[in-house]
Amino acid sequence: MSEQPNPAVPNVGPFNPNKQHSDRERWICIYPAYINSKRTIAQGRRIPREKAVENPTYNEIKDVLGTSGFNIGVQNKTYPRERGHDMLVKGRIRVQLKNDDGSPCNPQYATRESILYFLGETIPKLKSRSAKATAGGESAASTGGKKKGKKK
Repeated sequence: MSEQPNPAVPNVGPFNPNKQHSDRERWICIYPAYINSKRTIAQGRRIPREKAVENPTYNEIKDVLGTSGFNIGVQNKTYPRERGHDMLVKGRIRVQLKNDDGSPCNPQYATRESILYFLGETIPKLKSRSAKATAGGESAASTGGKKKGKKK
């Protein structure tokens, strides 16, 4: 009984300089921890806290990069510096940065850092983020006032 490979998780082997830039092995990896404002640099954040996003998910990263025209792949991997193995922090996005001739796929975002900054700017503007913010604001406003109950 042989196991069928999962097409959503591409088989990525060790680095080989003879591979083309279009091969998934040569694409860059982006973990949600790279742009998480709740993380420290020691915990894996790669951009300044002011430009980072609070608790991004791999789905948000995938949505932003996919709609921006990048070639992406999603892998069910956990960031090595993550302590817990939550489903919320799982996910690694692979992004094609260069064409086979070495030119950037998207000249506006030619480096890994420029893509991370782009994600930090764009993820807070997502509709799913704005819906969470308004729902959170309404619940915080409704719980204001005096607390009733037993004294401690």
